Amino acid sequence: MSTKSTTVRAADLPERLRTGYDRLSAGAAQILPDGGLAEKLAQADREGRPLRVKLGIDPSGTELTLGHAVVQRKLRQFQDLGHIAVLIIGDFTGMVGDPSGRSATRKQLTAEETAANAKTYFDQLMRILDPDRVEIRRNSEWLAGMTLADVVRETSVLTVAQLLERDDFAKRYASHQPISLSEFLYPFLQGYDSVAVESDIEIGGTDQTYNLLVGRDLQRAHGQPQQTVLTVPLLEGLDGVQKMSKSLDNYVAITEPATEQFGKLMSIPDSLVGRYAVLCTDLSPGEIDELAAQVEAGGPGAGAAKRRVAAEIVRLYHGSAAAAEAEAAFDRQFKAREVPTDVPEFALVADDPVHVPALLRAAGLATSGSEARRAIAAGSVRLDGERVGADVLDLPRPDLVGRVLQVGKRKAVRLVG
Repeated sequence: MSTKSTTVRAADLPERLRTGYDRLSAGAAQILPDGGLAEKLAQADREGRPLRVKLGIDPSGTELTLGHAVVQRKLRQFQDLGHIAVLIIGDFTGMVGDPSGRSATRKQLTAEETAANAKTYFDQLMRILDPDRVEIRRNSEWLAGMTLADVVRETSVLTVAQLLERDDFAKRYASHQPISLSEFLYPFLQGYDSVAVESDIEIGGTDQTYNLLVGRDLQRAHGQPQQTVLTVPLLEGLDGVQKMSKSLDNYVAITEPATEQFGKLMSIPDSLVGRYAVLCTDLSPGEIDELAAQVEAGGPGAGAAKRRVAAEIVRLYHGSAAAAEAEAAFDRQFKAREVPTDVPEFALVADDPVHVPALLRAAGLATSGSEARRAIAAGSVRLDGERVGADVLDLPRPDLVGRVLQVGKRKAVRLVG
């Protein structure tokens, strides 16, 4: 896969293009080939046309997180500079399942599941993208009609050796984990999307680098100009360690209520404040540098920087008023220790007395009885804002009805009889 340097450097761009280049390259993990983005911007300017910037979305779930939104916000930056977002809904590839970063074969979805997920994805994506500068395509338009002869001819560009160089495939092969032929075909299917829509630039996470480069190879085989590849980092979740994931419960969904988003974001480690500022907000490089300096200095300044980042992210998805109210609600709850009011109800069991560890587990405030006991012992369990005693495991049922049971900062229910 060739990624030779192009002839245009960022420093060669006129000032009006350099500003856009600086914004687009900010936060990028890699741009391939070296100088490719500058070359594409210069070419589009010479030809007086917008770039076609491709992003593929495989609808494998129903809820988008801030981790998903990193690449989508980068696509919006291209739109803001006048370029066209070519959004590929992978209704065909979604039935195969992207193997990138997988240690085992992904469960294949049905056509009905991919269609339902795609609709949900689309509604959420329009919270980020400019609908007036987006071209929506489904890759079943060109992939579903391919014959076996078409597939054999097109895949002659790729080699098994190249596929096995991929880190995820190499690890599975070395550990004797199965790799299906359909997974081997996935990079070809995604790459062919670039041929079908004649993309100038394709963006994706760093786990997609190989697939994106396959698109360049297929475009070259079809006599098309090769797309530039721009990848963005994978966002760590709230734990500060693992990639943001719903399965790890370390995520922030873009459709979550503003108060929930703000509360979760205030829990991220200080070490991630700058990274979230770069990847999840529209703050300028100068503002991000100032926030990074505040975090580095520590003390109250670090907390203020985290608040700013949390408020900026909430503002993007809910507006300025909702962000201000979310911050005020956070202060009411965690500074003044007010009892939260907007919490779900949970019906108490008929037992009297009520075993508190079992109640915490049943209400979804703890994942196990042992975790519930640890929370009680640590003083993290409260009733209407008052700590439950460290040695209290049973409480009279009448003392619980109508009260708010809370664990930590964010988990709470109102107990009803």
